[in-house]
Amino acid sequence: MAAVGIFVIISVLFLLSGLKVLREYERAVVFRLGRLMPYRGPGLTFIIPALETFMRVDLRTVTLEIPPQDVITRDNVSVKVSAVLYFRVIDPSRAVVEVENYLFASLQLAQTTLRSVGGQTELDDLLSQREKLNARIQEIVDAQTEPWGIKVTLVEIKNIDLPQDMQRAIAAQAEAERERRAKVIAAEGEFQAAQRLSEAADIMARNPITLQLRYLQTLAEIATEHNSTTVFPIPIDLLRPFMEMSRTAASPAAGPEVKPPG
Repeated sequence: MAAVGIFVIISVLFLLSGLKVLREYERAVVFRLGRLMPYRGPGLTFIIPALETFMRVDLRTVTLEIPPQDVITRDNVSVKVSAVLYFRVIDPSRAVVEVENYLFASLQLAQTTLRSVGGQTELDDLLSQREKLNARIQEIVDAQTEPWGIKVTLVEIKNIDLPQDMQRAIAAQAEAERERRAKVIAAEGEFQAAQRLSEAADIMARNPITLQLRYLQTLAEIATEHNSTTVFPIPIDLLRPFMEMSRTAASPAAGPEVKPPG
């Protein structure tokens, strides 16, 4: 009886050792005597001891940082480019069987692709068209990792390090561009102001009274400045009636002609 009890205990322990609990994001890739079996999980699953072995595969999105790569652009500028790769396993069996280490393989493939795409791009495009480069790198890496059961969801260029002399050249170019825009805007403003002044002069030429109104408005603006002394010209039109009255009063009145005795 004791031997039977021991046998039962050993059998129970043997069976319990084959029970595995897989989380929601985990799958078990099972090999039975070296032959691939359908993957299992999530939840409670049973692995036959001594006959089956398994490997846990994480299905969550993996964030893989691509270290800075030395890239020589199409216009022969040496830069360092780093990026971030996001991918996840969609077929656990192929991720285990088709490649030895899918994490290492994906990293190496992303590095070589980043150098290749960067070498085919000019520096200006590398700095200004990151979205296109990200999409191109993602497309290439995704196509290469698809046989491994991996889906690349996103690639983002993280940083671009330029040489010091190139940074100074780009800064000088940006400063010259800002000065050019400022001069163009100032010239455009002068042109528009000249147009408005010309239109105003035409209106005043057709309606002289507008010049008088503008003159009175200018006097009102000067008066608000609290000046102690204000010198301004008086339009001759305002003084003409008084000048004519003064000229009339100064002329002698007409009378009878007196002849001297002779």
